[in-house]
Amino acid sequence: MVRAYDPTRPVPDRTLTDLLELAIRAPSAGFSQGWDFVVLRSPADRDRFWAASADPDAAPGAGPDRWLRGMQTAPVLVLCLSDRDRYLDRYAEPDKGWTDRDPARWPVPYWDVDTGMAGLLLLLAAVDQGLAGCFFGVPPERQEAVLTEFGAPAGHRVVAVISLGYRAADGSDRRSPSLRRGRRPLAEVAHDGDFGTSWDVR
Repeated sequence: MVRAYDPTRPVPDRTLTDLLELAIRAPSAGFSQGWDFVVLRSPADRDRFWAASADPDAAPGAGPDRWLRGMQTAPVLVLCLSDRDRYLDRYAEPDKGWTDRDPARWPVPYWDVDTGMAGLLLLLAAVDQGLAGCFFGVPPERQEAVLTEFGAPAGHRVVAVISLGYRAADGSDRRSPSLRRGRRPLAEVAHDGDFGTSWDVR
């Protein structure tokens, strides 16, 4: 995840189209495809996002912190929106038959899961194209403001925002301190047959 970009290097439109074409090939429950991607390429549109997602209780004149200063250099932001109603409508069709459209039938909100998978495909494809990116969220209390700012219909949610661009060459992008935690080993997270029976790493 890259948190500082070269603002002088735009991402080519053709590259963005290619990334979006890959993202929409993600799997989705019932082939519902309940995702939308709002691509913000102009400085004015990106400024609208940063304003709508900002903490209204921040101290006046405090200015952005280091993370935000770096992220604001990204030449592209992609808002990954999930559409719950597309899933509820799809699963009310005759081949599924949940005509009550009750979200409680879903053990997890697959509209969000599937949108996250589509976002990951976009992010991985961006890295393959030589771009840098970061997958980040919008705080719950700012969801409505962001959705309203960009005209999203009711029933949508911002699952993630993906910043895209070329990594800053000046060293301003620093590794996350969270990486000090280390990666959990496979033997700890993969279970063979039953939870707690460690996968035999060979």
